[in-house]
Amino acid sequence: MATEIILPALGMAQDTGKIVRWLKAAGELVSKGEPVVEIETDKATVEIEAPVSGILADVTGTVGKDIPVGQVIAKVLAVGERPQGQVGMNNGMPSAASPAAQVDAVLLPAVNHDDQDGKRRPSGIPASSLAARIANEHNVDLSQVKAAGKRIQKADVLDYLQQQERIVSPAGQSRLQAASPKARRLAREQGRELALITGTGPGGAVLAADILSAPALFTEQAAPSTRASAEMVSPVREQRETAVGAIWRIMAERTALSWTTVPHFFLVREINASRLMSWRETVQRRTSAKVTYTDLLVKVVANALRNHSHLNATWRDNSIAWNVEINVGLAVAVEQGLIVPVIQHADRLGVSEIAARRQELVAKAQSGKLSLDDLSGGTFTISNLGMYGVDAFNAIINQPQAAILAVGRIADRVVPLNGQPAVQPMMTLSLSCDHRVVDGARGAQFLDTVATLIEEPLGLID
Repeated sequence: MATEIILPALGMAQDTGKIVRWLKAAGELVSKGEPVVEIETDKATVEIEAPVSGILADVTGTVGKDIPVGQVIAKVLAVGERPQGQVGMNNGMPSAASPAAQVDAVLLPAVNHDDQDGKRRPSGIPASSLAARIANEHNVDLSQVKAAGKRIQKADVLDYLQQQERIVSPAGQSRLQAASPKARRLAREQGRELALITGTGPGGAVLAADILSAPALFTEQAAPSTRASAEMVSPVREQRETAVGAIWRIMAERTALSWTTVPHFFLVREINASRLMSWRETVQRRTSAKVTYTDLLVKVVANALRNHSHLNATWRDNSIAWNVEINVGLAVAVEQGLIVPVIQHADRLGVSEIAARRQELVAKAQSGKLSLDDLSGGTFTISNLGMYGVDAFNAIINQPQAAILAVGRIADRVVPLNGQPAVQPMMTLSLSCDHRVVDGARGAQFLDTVATLIEEPLGLID
């Protein structure tokens, strides 16, 4: 019996989603848990996995089109089961033309149909979505990439590029040029020579920032009169536009919507972090996982939310909706933008468990492997920029949540202690609140609870 693949909802406010691309073609054999399609939601771009093993068929989801949540976009058939109808992919990928084609998909190895020489080559072991995207950007044949593990990852493709790609310098000499994938894409879009740009990355690698900051150069083919005119007038800075990725666009849309529709107000408090530092040392001695201040703050915030339900609520249809679960989101910056993976049931976890879960989520975020569950259900968010040397900042609320806590660095400051000036490690917290859900008094009470737990965390030590 066929198993349906539906467009899932990632959050309460999501009505539609968009298919970015299909990772498997109709008629291909898929395994349970294997990514088959990339979906762009109101939060991020995520991979949807096959619910069962079988043959992908009845693909009705069209790439680039908004699709209502809950709609069937494909089915997975048991081997030997016939599809109800022949449905095209509508996205440029090959599809099964007949039941016989489905049998071929099972009996024959997957092939790469995009080789420039027209030959059918075995595609080899599977590749992650991010690795496939980078390979496609650089016209890399994945069958030529050696994988360090059972799956081709981003690092494998980058290693291949570094070993194989050569750029011809103006002197006609060929040399290896290391550059990030984003830098290569920008250089290609702007017609820039990577060999002419000084890289500031590891080993002299060219980064995206190097491309954007490099001055525009006149080409040798420019007419003499044009060059002469350019020398006579003051130089005019060239304005460039670069298309942003899906994650950055979603971040821009959501923050703009939140800032313009949610009545923000901010509460700021400076806190003595000496006990927090001692707490971290105590916990670190008892676990092999690396414990960060963010992990401790997740524990503190989750416990404070138990007694301050307004901070764990949301504004919906002119009323306050109360969240039963306490799920703390962490703002994580990746190359493509900002995403917020969620630590579910944070109030029930110990610090060691929170640290392990945070490490897992950050690793998945950086490799582009976050699942729907990893991004869903957040009721409160923490944004920590202390590791970047930021003293304090105000964060934009992550809708539909009612508040977000912005965390600055721990720095020594002169403060009064027992009536005398003393140098103490201090940190600044800024609480952004939705005034429709939280008033000033309730926000201040919550921040006071957080401050008390940070300055005297004995009741939370695990």
